[in-house]
Amino acid sequence: MAIHMENVGIAVRDLEQAIAFFTDLGLELVGRDTVSGQWADTAVGLDGNHARIAVLRTPDGSGQLEFFEYIHPEAIETAPTRPNEIGMHRVAFSVDDIDRALAIAAEHGCHPLRGVATYGDIYKLTYLRGPSGILVMLAQDLRRD
Repeated sequence: MAIHMENVGIAVRDLEQAIAFFTDLGLELVGRDTVSGQWADTAVGLDGNHARIAVLRTPDGSGQLEFFEYIHPEAIETAPTRPNEIGMHRVAFSVDDIDRALAIAAEHGCHPLRGVATYGDIYKLTYLRGPSGILVMLAQDLRRD
């Protein structure tokens, strides 16, 4: 059986905020839509499912994020997950300039949870809280400098 990663879906409280943050980091907006109807109810398992969606991809085409802003049923706020909690952990991106990526994130009010770490002579990396509390890991491969 062939298998291919299609995307990672993330529910957000503000679709435009998520699009702005991730496109500023370098992802490309692939498309937007509003989904609803019986097919959406069946596929997602929610009665009356109605959401605004946007798909963004990495410039090299290797990964996609699909964001959902629920219109119905009403979105449920939860506490942001911590790195050691079971479940969806984080989205991670390789960047060629972590300082520039962090400056872009700061323009959106997003800052490292603790700081930037160096893993051996291999990576500089950090976790930050993006829009809607999404954990985002940024990593710069120091071997590519």
